[in-house]
Amino acid sequence: MRIIFILLFFVSFCLFAQVTNKTAHAKYIDNEIKIDGVLDETSWVETKSASNFFQYFPTDTAQAKRQVEIKFMFDDRNLYVGIKVNAKGRDFIIPSLRRDFRGGANDSVTLMFDTFNDGTNAFVFGSNPYGVRREILLSGGGNDIRGFNSAWDTKWVGESVIHDDHYILEWKIPLSAFKYREGETKWRFNSYHFDTQDNEQNTWINIPQNQYIFNLAFMGDLIFERPLGKSKSPISIIPFINTITSKDFKNTESFSDFKIGGDAKLTIANTMNLDLTLNPDFSQVEVDQQVTNLTRFEVGLPERRQFFIENSDLFSDFGDRRDSNPFFSRRIGIAKDTNGESIENRIIAGVRLSGKVNNNLRIGLLSMQTDEDIANEIATVNNSVISLQHKVFSRSNISVLFINKQATKNYDFLDDKDKYNRLLGIDYSLASKDNTWSGKYFFHKSFSPGVSSNDFSTGFRTQFNNRLLNIRLSGVFVADDFRSDLGFIRRTDILKINPNFELKFWPKKGKIQRHSFSVTPISIWRPELEFENSDYTIISRWEANLKNRSQLRLQMFNRYTKLYDDFDPTRSDNAIPLPSNENYYYTSFEASFRSDQRKKISYRINPSIGQFYNGKKYSLQTSLTLRLQPYFSGSIQMNYDKIDLPNPYPDASIWLIGPKLDITFTKNIFWSTFFQYSTQRENFSINTRFQWRVAPLSDLFLVYNDNYATDVFSPKFRSLNLKFTYWLNI
Repeated sequence: MRIIFILLFFVSFCLFAQVTNKTAHAKYIDNEIKIDGVLDETSWVETKSASNFFQYFPTDTAQAKRQVEIKFMFDDRNLYVGIKVNAKGRDFIIPSLRRDFRGGANDSVTLMFDTFNDGTNAFVFGSNPYGVRREILLSGGGNDIRGFNSAWDTKWVGESVIHDDHYILEWKIPLSAFKYREGETKWRFNSYHFDTQDNEQNTWINIPQNQYIFNLAFMGDLIFERPLGKSKSPISIIPFINTITSKDFKNTESFSDFKIGGDAKLTIANTMNLDLTLNPDFSQVEVDQQVTNLTRFEVGLPERRQFFIENSDLFSDFGDRRDSNPFFSRRIGIAKDTNGESIENRIIAGVRLSGKVNNNLRIGLLSMQTDEDIANEIATVNNSVISLQHKVFSRSNISVLFINKQATKNYDFLDDKDKYNRLLGIDYSLASKDNTWSGKYFFHKSFSPGVSSNDFSTGFRTQFNNRLLNIRLSGVFVADDFRSDLGFIRRTDILKINPNFELKFWPKKGKIQRHSFSVTPISIWRPELEFENSDYTIISRWEANLKNRSQLRLQMFNRYTKLYDDFDPTRSDNAIPLPSNENYYYTSFEASFRSDQRKKISYRINPSIGQFYNGKKYSLQTSLTLRLQPYFSGSIQMNYDKIDLPNPYPDASIWLIGPKLDITFTKNIFWSTFFQYSTQRENFSINTRFQWRVAPLSDLFLVYNDNYATDVFSPKFRSLNLKFTYWLNI
């Protein structure tokens, strides 16, 4: 018994040692700090550093070659951060001077603050050696790259100074930029450092390589010397003026308009945001990247509008993103005209309340009113969403969602079935303390006029992920009459089962850092047709990450599809579609290679070949990027699809070409131009955008859009926008 007791004690001690948190300390000061990238104030000298970074790439079992030292201080209004980053030399990779840069191919340091200590959400701040800053909202516990939201903006200050063997970053972040509980003395904290010279990615808290580098399960503690007081958050007023002139060549119509509106932001009790918008305008938002769609289903594009960004996970992280997403914010402000084409539907006003009620409860309220358009038979509609999220266990959450889309006036053209659509749902998100186990389980029911049954959606996902294995079992059921007008529902009447098995290897020698084999079978049945098997896909994959940052992937797809409706994958005019009620079995092969993005010239190439329904398809997706840092980057993306179907069905050669130029004259003046040529859309477009950041988060935009028909290369639509926004704190 004594031996057993000693062994148990030893094991317990080891386990305790493994989970003991590292700590960093924030010193309280009452003297002014000059933000100049020189840490020469006495307060900096007397403040203890957080250091001892570990490698995450190429290995996770060694210390970083070049250490990072981070110091924290705070006063009643601001958090100060001083960072010394040791470096091999001055040869850094800085692709651009544009704010909110992507981190992967940059030398940079990023800090993550989990201010509510819940392992679910974090405020993320980062900078590169040139002092270019970025801020990000991270949701979902850092379990998915889609949890990164870089469209979020907040005011803060940062400067940098580069030396021969290190660089210094000095930041001042207003405490009002964070949400936290008054009287708090501890935040969970982690930092990661991208070092392109030594080809390393490093973290303050050691993170296993089978997890994302930004996973919130692995964090230390930032201890404040005294309790944080109530944040003196300002009221932010963000008015705008916008003038636009446009011409529709197809209908020979010209249009000019002068528009004013704006947003307001208020902080409630340190933990919640109240956002208001009146007559919003999104003309300056980056244009969507077009895609070639060879499927039978709609393609979902990411949300880029600032108003919908902060705490967006409270509304969007429900259901299954691919097959049963109950809320898709891009539905707001878009409607169908009398020809069934998507057009802009003006948003009159909106309000959103989001944030923490207490330690475990988050709330989200969203209400947007859209305008009527009698000519296109579009009703004025209120779009409202209520969500509640309650933390359970260490990092899991139970969430409840209610959606209501309802016409607020009666119209002769409005069918009874379209007068309202509602949804009530519950989700459980699982995340174990070390993120080995994760999952999602949900049940949603819709409510529409004349529908009383068969109107629900449910699904599950359970995933086990350790160093050697990644095993997932997931499924979704969407009933035939389930409807969510504010959601993204690819199709109804499906039962989908989607397991995945991946075996991972970590070679100690050679050029490969990691490689894996995986098999993913996907099967879909139609419950209303006696559970007839309508689709299956078996994906067999080998992929490898090389130590030089290159990536290689080989895949085989075995597919079966039964068409229930006629379908033309080429979308050719006057073509004979593939007939319904036919079964198609087809196999294809795909390879992809992405080169080292640290190089001045990098590329990606992705060829595929094989069967396609009853014919053949050859595809080539490729991109080339040129970096002349830090002022210019240019890229060109080219997608080519050659579809060869037997007579009498159509053949097609589909091109999508998208050159993009980005010039950053200074940290405040930017010019980007995006060309897109699509034979599928029969459209050639030009979007060029000039941005001058005249003050923090205050911008002057000049945006020019031009669209041409590709058959005769004639102009279709042209517009010119001049927009000015100003961020005013009261």
